[in-house]
Amino acid sequence: MSVSLCLLLAAGFLVACGVYLVTERTLTRIVIGLGLLGNGINLFLLSQGGRAGTAPILGTALSKMSDPLPQGMILTAIVLSMATTAFGLALAYRSWRLSGHDEVTDDLEDRRLAKKVGDTERFLRLDLDELDKKRGRKRREL
Repeated sequence: MSVSLCLLLAAGFLVACGVYLVTERTLTRIVIGLGLLGNGINLFLLSQGGRAGTAPILGTALSKMSDPLPQGMILTAIVLSMATTAFGLALAYRSWRLSGHDEVTDDLEDRRLAKKVGDTERFLRLDLDELDKKRGRKRREL
């Protein structure tokens, strides 16, 4: 079994680009990153399937047949990737309709819980104070 180095490099590049885009703050980049990540993994599975063989017909030697498991896994992954992309695009569209942008924002309650647990960094307090002032609320002590 010989593995093509070009396929492995392309799969690694797609996975690296996908991971980079998933860590961004906009939903469209996250959706594109998930697509690239899925395609990179599919390409890796395809490269690990071995050399091309003949169809599994009765009377053919086992060593000459291709392994059908990677192709089945890739088909399943394509369907799951399509469903994830559709769901992510629906979330991005809904976020854009509600707020006018698709950037993921920090949740104020998550920051308050982090402070309660013991995360008392200075920037966290300043951000909470600024948000409370913008909303016209008095600061609650936790």
